[in-house]
Amino acid sequence: MYKERLIYSALEKQKDNNKITILTGARQVGKTTLMRKLYETFQKTHDVMFLDLDIYSMYEKVSTYENCINTLKLNGYKTSQKKPYILFLDEFQRYADISRVLKNIYDHHSNIKIYASGSSSLAINEQVQESLAGRKRIIHIYPLSFSEYLNFIEKDDLIQQIDRLPEIRSDNLTDLMPEVFQALEKFLIYGGYPEVVLSSDKEKADVLVSIFDLYVKKDLVDFLRVERIKHAKTLIRHIAVNNGKEAKYSEMAQVAGIDEKTVKNYIEILKETFLISVHSPWFTNRNKELVKMPKVYFSDNGVRNYFINNFNSVALRSDMPFLFEGFVISELIKKGVSADHIKFWRTKNKDEVDLIIDNGSEIRPVEIKFKKNLKSSDFKGLYKFNKTYPDHKPLFMVNLCSNTPVNDIIFQLSPFEINGLLDS
Repeated sequence: MYKERLIYSALEKQKDNNKITILTGARQVGKTTLMRKLYETFQKTHDVMFLDLDIYSMYEKVSTYENCINTLKLNGYKTSQKKPYILFLDEFQRYADISRVLKNIYDHHSNIKIYASGSSSLAINEQVQESLAGRKRIIHIYPLSFSEYLNFIEKDDLIQQIDRLPEIRSDNLTDLMPEVFQALEKFLIYGGYPEVVLSSDKEKADVLVSIFDLYVKKDLVDFLRVERIKHAKTLIRHIAVNNGKEAKYSEMAQVAGIDEKTVKNYIEILKETFLISVHSPWFTNRNKELVKMPKVYFSDNGVRNYFINNFNSVALRSDMPFLFEGFVISELIKKGVSADHIKFWRTKNKDEVDLIIDNGSEIRPVEIKFKKNLKSSDFKGLYKFNKTYPDHKPLFMVNLCSNTPVNDIIFQLSPFEINGLLDS
């Protein structure tokens, strides 16, 4: 049964402009499913065509401008028609010359609307940056957010509980909403890839194996020589073990058997193929952010746990603080916050705040604690930040149990109220 994603309505509205709508995101996050659903919806009212460019014979149909227009005409397109003809191209980034075809269609056929999808922003950026400038709209598709996850497992009653949280102030939310927190624990372990979510618990690990075998074969091989794959996989496992910690390039290079320059190059590839997110330390001096060690988080906790082969329950794990931080970061990114705007603060004296959301005009300091019972020492970093930068208020504590304000400058949020970090 099809489960509608939150992004679907926005994608549907894209048909009303003739810009090329490009869906990017990791493999298996649902790009093809979204495009096929759009195809099914639009074919009731429009002429439509869907081509999977992973199949070479399909690519040949659109490999040149002439081929593409002739293919569309054979399938009902008329140059004089007023209602848009809608063309879907899945995995278009596999062919460098396809962007020129799209440019010519956009420039000469205002009655053709194109949706295209691709799994690598590196390949897409290389192809479309110049040729499709001003002609495209790029939309990122992510694994399921927690609310989408609840919808997929048919727990709409829990979504309703979360929607009512703004009316509630409590220091004991875990007892108040036990089923919601049970669902969160499973989400923290297995993540939000749709196929994984819809699989049984016994199958989830095997599904992740199949997804990332495909990732290695079709994404990493596209950018790395085959003999380099072993080094890249070693680096990925090292990052997974050290998820949420500062990236020490010299250590990574030693572990993976490559030089630091290559490590940085591989990390960029992992980032641009949506496996990880990279976050700089926050400084008032922006130049320092460029040279200090960043933190690296996996974009999906299930993926991270796959790479370390650990799907143990929350109660049996010592790495939950980092998984919880990764969850908060990924939820923010899914809500539209750029990964470049999510940073962290740490001083030479080891005072620190887990997240600094910096959109250029406003700062939101956020501490994250996977705890039910907080101690005064848990707020030390926030108070130190406030003392150092008194103009940056309010401050936030995301924790397991309480959404009651601490005082007039520190506000507590449960894991389900992350929108509160974005409200002005």
